[in-house]
Amino acid sequence: MTHTPSPHVTQHWSLTKPSATGRRGIVVSQVKSAAEAGVAVMDAGGNAIDAAVATALALATVEPWNSGLGGIGFALVHRAGQKRAEVVDFGPVAPRGLNPSAFRLTGRMKQDLFSWPEVEGDANIHGPLSIAIPSSAAGYAHMHKTWGKLPLAEVIAPAIALAQRGLPQDWYTTLKVAASAAVLRLYPESARIYLPNGLPPIAPYQGTPGYFRLGNLPATLEHLGRSGLRDLYEGDIAATIAADMKAMGGVLSAEDLRGCHARILPATEYAWRGRTLQLAGGLTAAPTMIRVLDQMAGVSYGAAPDAAWFVAFARAMKAAYAERLSGLGDADPLAAETCTTHLTVCDAEGTMVAMTTTLLSSMGSRVVLPQSGVLMNNGVMWFDPRPDQPNSIAGGKRPLTNMSPIILRDGDQPWLAGGASGGRRILAAVTQMMTFLADFGMDLDQAAHQPRIDVSGPDNVSADRRLPPDVIAALEADGPTDVVEHSVVPINFACPNVILQHADGSRSGISDAASPWSAAVAQA
Repeated sequence: MTHTPSPHVTQHWSLTKPSATGRRGIVVSQVKSAAEAGVAVMDAGGNAIDAAVATALALATVEPWNSGLGGIGFALVHRAGQKRAEVVDFGPVAPRGLNPSAFRLTGRMKQDLFSWPEVEGDANIHGPLSIAIPSSAAGYAHMHKTWGKLPLAEVIAPAIALAQRGLPQDWYTTLKVAASAAVLRLYPESARIYLPNGLPPIAPYQGTPGYFRLGNLPATLEHLGRSGLRDLYEGDIAATIAADMKAMGGVLSAEDLRGCHARILPATEYAWRGRTLQLAGGLTAAPTMIRVLDQMAGVSYGAAPDAAWFVAFARAMKAAYAERLSGLGDADPLAAETCTTHLTVCDAEGTMVAMTTTLLSSMGSRVVLPQSGVLMNNGVMWFDPRPDQPNSIAGGKRPLTNMSPIILRDGDQPWLAGGASGGRRILAAVTQMMTFLADFGMDLDQAAHQPRIDVSGPDNVSADRRLPPDVIAALEADGPTDVVEHSVVPINFACPNVILQHADGSRSGISDAASPWSAAVAQA
């Protein structure tokens, strides 16, 4: 007897994620407790901007591998009564003292996770030289100062409470820490916090998981609550960051921190099938999304996405990525575990916020600064380590990123807000979610559970194994196609979340089913 084993399947179950609906505010986040923090702030009288900032600050304590005070990002804000959205740009900028000569090439290519030429000691991937200026708190400060209603002390209070409680010590924490353990162990404070006794923390075999503290992060959040978020750039916290960086041999300076400010720009607009898509602009995935939609404009949209539609979408994505990689100098790794977070908020007045923030890699630079407890990004990895390229490393330079928050408006009213985490996978996920809802007329639960494809480069398609056989066959006939699972690990697809405002005045939101802690939470 000859037996050919079937492919191993990680999940022998059907994953679903509940949506939330209400007539007041709603927050969707990759961690439920962070979404609850945003709702609590709205319950206290805050608006969507207050809630977005509260949720982002809470994520620093309950999703530290994805984002936090050491991160960067972009937000789209469409305020109720305004005709268009605005972009809050707190994207990555290299420290002014960053010297390209510090990143010596070995002559080899990275053969595992990264598509860049290898740098000695992986200095562009982890450690003190991999750190871009941490602009997330500058973005939150600017948003709150410009549009917020509540005092910062109230907005940051849920994050402080979560930090004082600690990070949940369950299986997912074990998984995330273990994935970065080989590098976390190289940096003393990171190892002290995340690798007690040299090993990742684990959940108890029985009972309820406990919590563990993230170093000095709770004290830093308390200090920022008293002194303001700009203290991270101009005050006592800034001084500790600069001192810790200098002691580690980094180049991020007090001057870099003082000069770090977010900027507010008009959203990029694109007319799409009777509505207007609002995007975050040139240093995000926005130009590539527009190129995809340009190619999809002439494609037939039936009652549901069929084989012909998926093939057309895959071709459009491949062509757009070929253009992006050759002309725009994109620097995101092809297959690295890029761990971003996305949150979406709508308040009772109808203001919508779509915010994507990141440390870039999972655990960023893997460096926790001992005095502040801030886990820093590794944004220098966005740059091409080769000289004389469109996106080469240079002090003070901004790299291209893959973040893609969107707000789709109907007339002057924001209708859909969303985005995703997942590096290059973000673009395919966000575009498909928007299309399922706006063009195929799916309801929120249908769209969130509709199997998708991913195209993260010019040559290959990843197809969810749950897609109909004729769709998979058509994709395989059109080009190289990997049939994969949509699972927690491996991460083959981005994790989107969205909020819709309905004609009857209700709002609904949902997060991705494969993101274990995520949730949509509506005000009562």
